[in-house]
Amino acid sequence: MKELQELLKKQYEPGLLSLEWITVLYVFYTTILILFYWNGLNDPTGMLLTRAGVLVGIGIIYAIYKRFPYRILRVARIVPMMVLLIIWYPENYDFCSQLPYLDHVFAGIDHSIFGFQPALEFSKAVDSTFWCEAFNLGYYAYYYMMAATMLFYYVCRYDRADKAGFIFLGSFFTFYVIYQFLPVAGPQYYFKAVGEEAATLGVFPEVGNYFRTHLECIPLDVRGIFSSLVLSAQEAGECPTAAFPSSHVGMSTVTMILAYRSGNKPLFYIMLPLYLLLCCATVYIKAHYFIDSLVGFFYACFIYWVMYKLYELTPSLTLPLSRRGKR
Repeated sequence: MKELQELLKKQYEPGLLSLEWITVLYVFYTTILILFYWNGLNDPTGMLLTRAGVLVGIGIIYAIYKRFPYRILRVARIVPMMVLLIIWYPENYDFCSQLPYLDHVFAGIDHSIFGFQPALEFSKAVDSTFWCEAFNLGYYAYYYMMAATMLFYYVCRYDRADKAGFIFLGSFFTFYVIYQFLPVAGPQYYFKAVGEEAATLGVFPEVGNYFRTHLECIPLDVRGIFSSLVLSAQEAGECPTAAFPSSHVGMSTVTMILAYRSGNKPLFYIMLPLYLLLCCATVYIKAHYFIDSLVGFFYACFIYWVMYKLYELTPSLTLPLSRRGKR
């Protein structure tokens, strides 16, 4: 109740949110990529127009907030920045598909560690409807875990929300930058291309630019509502890209760190089992090689620390220094 009363207060705070600033920087950075790859992209003009629309939209939203400077409208400004991730994610395919894919390297790493492919053998070893649905529940919960954590900060930890937003979206975009220059499709696409039998025998041929024209993947094993939901999400926006390092593991790890540091134990412990299921699911549903998920975890810890320190060292774009969270 107290938090709701605070949200309804009239309180103008000048400047863009850190999420908005980071989005603006990402727009300009990817505009350069679009110009560089212009001839190889399917719709570079449309991509530029999207970015122009995003910048105009940020300006309009800020103008509305200036006219009606209620805290709840400031908090609502985080929603478009989060929703835009739905647009930015598939664009990674447009950029990375300009380069030769490197799945043979990462499949080879898994094989050298285990002597087999975890992405093929895990689902065979744990072949039950219960675990299939449990892992898919964890995988699908990814979106809701992130949204719940960010919403909690902006509603209940307002004094630390700007820092949390900076860490969260800044971390997300670093994953995207890696994907744009490190093309890895993931097992569900690569093993479909080279054949599961070859992968089982440890034969991993290079595929070059194969995925520029082939989007076929190993179909998801659908056994219930959660695997159906994951399948729907994949059909809506999944492409042969963004496998290494795993952003599902990475960004859920960043989310769990933020949840822990929020001081809200129920939030952290409710999400913990979903987080563990999610990490397992990345390999179980063949979205990632084991090495993708492992590196995703350690990279998340590293990039959280980098973004935390960067926020401390950078003059605040939105809040006075005295208003910054100390945690």
